Amino acid sequence: MSTSASNPTQPGANAQANQFALLGQRRFAPFFWTQFAGAANDNLFKFAFTVMVTYQLQVAWMKPAMAGLVIGALFILPFLLFSATAGQLTDKYDKTVIIRLVKNLEIAIMLLAAWGFVAAHVPVLLACVFLMGLHSTLFGPVKYAYLPQVLDARELTGGNGMVEMGTFVAILLGQVAGGLLVALPGIGHTTVAAGCVLLALAGRAAAQAIPRTAATDPGLRINWNPVSETWRNLKLAHGNVVVFRSLLGISWMWFFGAVFLSNFPAFAKEVLHGNEQVASLLLVVFSVGIGIGSLLCE
Repeated sequence: MSTSASNPTQPGANAQANQFALLGQRRFAPFFWTQFAGAANDNLFKFAFTVMVTYQLQVAWMKPAMAGLVIGALFILPFLLFSATAGQLTDKYDKTVIIRLVKNLEIAIMLLAAWGFVAAHVPVLLACVFLMGLHSTLFGPVKYAYLPQVLDARELTGGNGMVEMGTFVAILLGQVAGGLLVALPGIGHTTVAAGCVLLALAGRAAAQAIPRTAATDPGLRINWNPVSETWRNLKLAHGNVVVFRSLLGISWMWFFGAVFLSNFPAFAKEVLHGNEQVASLLLVVFSVGIGIGSLLCE
């Protein structure tokens, strides 16, 4: 047996022409389900919290119409501050080790958030939003760097499409579940708390099955100054017009989508005069469209 055939993470070892066949491969499937559980948990937590402060709680210092924007901004802030540093960590260390540490962090954050939901403690939940944003920031570079290391070149577009599709299906399911569970009379907050912790545990279990990968640049010296490292990366990207324009295009897509997602609960309540289920329906239509588009990229 050749070396490539014996290594489940070696590109070309088990190359699949069909993108869906990757779900039967150990080099892809555990990573896919880890990412799926994380995205579902992010959105179950965020949307349940948004619905809670939009429809259920009276928070004097945060108007219901602003809740989605505040929660969305807090979640995105760590991406702005720490993405460049997270990229360095991904290059220096085994990506599988990083994934498992991030999933351990997610469990701790969700245990704290569970208490916040049960106690209806808004400041604690806002802190957890920031921490979940940090968790996702650390996972982000791994998400994009892992697949080129384990997939064949002709599998990469399909693999990326599958991960993107899975991400938005998870967003859809997480947000719909968050909106429905938090609205359950009497037990909504407790049910959301349990769901968040269970999804974090499921993601950690899936991460345990991801094969180990070699560090890309183990000798890299980490620059712990997020401002200078972010600026260095922007200058580096600006030197390659294709990379820079791709960066701008992807950033605009996420900005545009975030504006829609953040405003759905307030729009459903203030403009459509609907309940939590109406907000969830808007998310269903939005997420299904993105999921279909991601698969069509192949």
